[in-house]
Amino acid sequence: MPPDGVRLHVRSGPEAAAGPETRATSSALGMIAEPRRWFIFTTLVLLAGLAWTLVSRVPSGGETQGQIASPRVGFAAPDFTLDRLGGGQLRLSELRGKAVVVNLWASWCPPCRAEMPALQHFYEENRARGLEVVAVNTTFQDSEWDAAAFVVEFGLTFPVALDRDGAASRAYLLRALPTTYFIDRTGVIREVVIGGPMSETTIQTTVEKLLTEE
Repeated sequence: MPPDGVRLHVRSGPEAAAGPETRATSSALGMIAEPRRWFIFTTLVLLAGLAWTLVSRVPSGGETQGQIASPRVGFAAPDFTLDRLGGGQLRLSELRGKAVVVNLWASWCPPCRAEMPALQHFYEENRARGLEVVAVNTTFQDSEWDAAAFVVEFGLTFPVALDRDGAASRAYLLRALPTTYFIDRTGVIREVVIGGPMSETTIQTTVEKLLTEE
């Protein structure tokens, strides 16, 4: 029996059996059930996500050093180092200062064959203005012999890089052939064309935009 003057309050029912975790869960559910508090909570989450996107995004025409690379428009192009067909190596970041077209292709791909003459044409017309074309052969699903025959057939004079293990294709999240990335002089991806073949108008317009930007 409690001392005189002391009253005991005894809880009964579900509340009496609820432990700290259950009560915390009930409190959280209560917050969600209240529209105003739930609206504030979701707004804060969305603002936090937006802030992260803005921080990680590479500003157009800005420096890319220290920024997160991503195969998306507005982000730094993922770097790669690949063996070149015929010998030597090619590192994408060493082309900084030029407008670069990275084209992922395979010799057996009909759209690749259809658009390659146009890429060769615009390369010859604009290389003196600072245009570089890097043709990344998906050698892991092709062959070096077929790639070499393709180069001879179309008279390609721009660098052809061999993605033997698929590392570059994975870095660029390759989903279809051909896929082309238009990269500005600071190393930022400005346009992405998935599938093809690209029209000459698309190539000309995009390349001209890259070349005329400061």
